[in-house]
Amino acid sequence: MAVAKVQTKSNVLTDLDLNRPLLEVEDLRVEFHTRDGVAKAVNGASFSVERGETLAIVGESGCGKSVTSQAIMGILETPPARIAEGRVLFHGIDLLKLPKDTRRRTRANHVAMVFQDALSALNPVWTVGYQLAELFRQHRGMSKKDAMARSLELLDLVKIPAAKQRILEYPHQFSGGMRQRVMIAMALALDPDLLIADEPTTALDVTVQAQIMRLLKDIQVERHMGLILITHDLGVVADVADKISVMYAGRIVEQAEVHEIFARPAHPYTKALLKSIPRLDTKGQRLEIIKGLPPALTNIPPGCAFAPRCTYAQDVCRSQVPPLSTVAADRASACHFSSEVIQDV
Repeated sequence: MAVAKVQTKSNVLTDLDLNRPLLEVEDLRVEFHTRDGVAKAVNGASFSVERGETLAIVGESGCGKSVTSQAIMGILETPPARIAEGRVLFHGIDLLKLPKDTRRRTRANHVAMVFQDALSALNPVWTVGYQLAELFRQHRGMSKKDAMARSLELLDLVKIPAAKQRILEYPHQFSGGMRQRVMIAMALALDPDLLIADEPTTALDVTVQAQIMRLLKDIQVERHMGLILITHDLGVVADVADKISVMYAGRIVEQAEVHEIFARPAHPYTKALLKSIPRLDTKGQRLEIIKGLPPALTNIPPGCAFAPRCTYAQDVCRSQVPPLSTVAADRASACHFSSEVIQDV
């Protein structure tokens, strides 16, 4: 069995099982205790990511995508958030059970995250170069000179023009696309095994979106990282993802390889999302919309949460929660009528 060693706070060496997937999330459940009741933000999510693989987690705003990524990173604000159940395994080690300091060091050295609002994530009073260099000084013990040299290499890696001059500039002096590139550089600074990108193209125009997605994919391939892309737009990940998990009301309702999702969706929600994406072959036609709104997470209806908006819904959908079941090789769907959905495509 292939293993690696990681140092824990107590100086006890723990084995990383390299024969296991890079990341395994098993039955993750996250709750928020609010005045209106308990909001089940993530309600039994399970998925895995291999090294060198790109997983896209997609769904409407409020479906639990970002909360899932924050739970993996260990940055949920508790309270009001609480991880009620589940495991987050990194090469077989449950990150949720590690001591706080050990988990922080593991996160710093193995898992990184690109946040959706780069301007808020970057410190406005320090130069971009200082913020990058601080990572190397704190976590690698580098001198100021060496840390700045390494920071310059990262800015070149993410294709910041005139990096030697711009390394001395402040975040507000960068465009939205350039700030996002800086955030990617910071996330890559410590050579993570897994990169989580939470809505990395939010508020960017279509051309810049494509550039950022291509940059992420190129770096992921070059470094053989695992990559999780969080987005509400299936079209954004069409060319970069290997597999897709579709979330709705805190649950994963469909999982499949990317080409299967686009060719033959097996869940009505996935099918509806795809029909709402503008396409070249539907020019001039009115886009379809998903009627209604997602349910309040404090009051998720019985049965299938998508049933009130679903054209396939029948009585069984309103009373029984459909499990995420295998419907074909390497794909699963949480729908009582998945076979009919596939046939109707």
